[in-house]
Amino acid sequence: MSFDLEASLRRIKPQRKDVSITCRSNETLPWVGSPGPGAELLLDTCVYLDVLKGKTPSAVDDLLRMRIVNHSAIALGELTHLFGRLDPGHTDTRKTLRIISGVIDDIPAHRLTAPTARAYGEAGMLAGLVARLGGRPAGVDLLNDALLHLHARELGCELLTGNVSDFDLFDQVLTGSNLLFYRKS
Repeated sequence: MSFDLEASLRRIKPQRKDVSITCRSNETLPWVGSPGPGAELLLDTCVYLDVLKGKTPSAVDDLLRMRIVNHSAIALGELTHLFGRLDPGHTDTRKTLRIISGVIDDIPAHRLTAPTARAYGEAGMLAGLVARLGGRPAGVDLLNDALLHLHARELGCELLTGNVSDFDLFDQVLTGSNLLFYRKS
């Protein structure tokens, strides 16, 4: 595995001294509209959870039926995290884990991919930059989101997410992303 630190530093520019960044107005963001053909999708973990909870708008449900859907090892890790995190003594844990197992089992092997070493290295820079300039809490969640953002860019997919606050900031720092946002219903 190789990683070209100098090339990534030139690309991300993590030491830039920009002033703070804030989320843009809703009117300027790419929202799921009337679904139709388009680029392949990569799903943020929140999509799986919102679909299971029935919290996605019908336009998102339609989009998921119409487009080719890809899955990231990052989302897989966040889903499997629940197997260790949920309290085995809680009455709903067994049922929840059975449902999550079904979701994972339904992921086609040929549609599940992992980011490259370059994406991992640059995700640390991107997450750190957004934490500093955007006032976001630094941590594993932000790092995973940055990695998912870069994974979608590597694949040339549109990233479908309900997480406007983090992914809008990533897009401002590293422009030209293919994002599709939705609001829970």
